[in-house]
Amino acid sequence: MIIKSVNLETVCGVTSRLPENHLPEIAFAGKSNVGKSSLINALMNRKSYARISAQPGKTQTINYYNINDELYYVDLPGYGYAKVTEKVKEQWGHMIENYLRTSKQLRIVFLLIDIRHKPSQNDVMMYDWILHNGYQPVIIATKSDKLKRSQVAKHLKEIRTELGMDREIAVFPFSALTKQGREEIWDFIEENILGTTPA
Repeated sequence: MIIKSVNLETVCGVTSRLPENHLPEIAFAGKSNVGKSSLINALMNRKSYARISAQPGKTQTINYYNINDELYYVDLPGYGYAKVTEKVKEQWGHMIENYLRTSKQLRIVFLLIDIRHKPSQNDVMMYDWILHNGYQPVIIATKSDKLKRSQVAKHLKEIRTELGMDREIAVFPFSALTKQGREEIWDFIEENILGTTPA
């Protein structure tokens, strides 16, 4: 995918109304420290357009990035961050739930999971929640550069097992450092959203 233009078009807080977009939307969900901003930057082919913070839990809004005037990357608030109050966690949960239930243009939900660890209880809950809302989550296993190549297949199998996934459902190992997996994710988006065959 050739990225010609990127624009942070809409930022929605707790009390904001979601925009009535007419382009397909791709949502990104995951724990606060899973590398969501790094992935989105890599997929936008930008170094730091989506804010990356050393402090997890920084994304407290739903951010809509217009890509090439063809589709939106939608960055959802990170979940599972221990250092925010229960009230804030509940607000984030309501924001995500409202988005999943009411967006008319949502086509794909990418769920990011740290490849180094078994999916957490929050990860499993989010996976089931996305399924419950009528979407089949596509898993992106982040931080793959932290493992030896020989370990990757074992850890991917562990993720599939913990989530109860079917074998044919896509799982993409990804590294923000080496950009491993970026081309495959772009190809998946082109085939499933834009209806084009990757070159």
